[in-house]
Amino acid sequence: PAGADVLHDREYRVRAFRLADDRLLIQGAIRDQKPPGLYLRPDPDPMTIHHMQLSLEIAFPSLEIVDADVHFEAHPHGTCPSIVEHYGNVVGLSIARGFTHRVRELFGGPRGCTHTTALLQAMAPVAMQCFWSMRAAKARDEGDDESLVSGMNDDHGSWRRIVNTCHVWDADGPAVAAREAGEPHEPPLWL
Repeated sequence: PAGADVLHDREYRVRAFRLADDRLLIQGAIRDQKPPGLYLRPDPDPMTIHHMQLSLEIAFPSLEIVDADVHFEAHPHGTCPSIVEHYGNVVGLSIARGFTHRVRELFGGPRGCTHTTALLQAMAPVAMQCFWSMRAAKARDEGDDESLVSGMNDDHGSWRRIVNTCHVWDADGPAVAAREAGEPHEPPLWL
C-alpha cells in the first residue's frame, strides 16, 4: 500500500525438471530479506537473512524421494547449518498422501529449520503438478501430439492420486463421480 513501510520480503521459488522418463528433480529456494536501511541505516541493499536451497530427486511414477540435498546460503546463526544433514531423512518418503504429516513429524519445531521445512512442504505439490507433465513431455518427445492432452484420460487410474486434495477432487463430488463412471476428463481451462 502507498506510504507503508516494507518490513519483510519472503520469496519461494520451486522449479521441476525431467531428468529421465523415471526421474524428476525438484529444486526449491526460500529467501527472506529486510529492506535497505532497516537495520543498518547506511546500507543501500536489501539484507538477506535466510536463503535455503533444497533439491529432491524423485522416482516417477512412485513419487518416492531417492536423493536430497540441502544448502544454506544465508542464515542468522552459526549453528543453523548443523541441521542440514537431518533433511536426508526425506529419502525413502513418498510425496503422495501423508507427506505433509510425515514432514511435520520429522522436521517440526526443534527437529528442523522452520524455513527449510516450510520450503519442503511447498515443494511437494510441485511434484504432484508434474505427474501429467512427465507424460506430456514423453509424448512430445515421441511426437505423439494426441497424448499431450489426452494423458489426463489414462486408463491406469492415476487420477486417483489427487482425490481429496481439493474441493474439485472431493471423493463425493461430481468430478470423481464422472471419472468413476468412465467419462473423459475435460481439459483444464488453460488448454
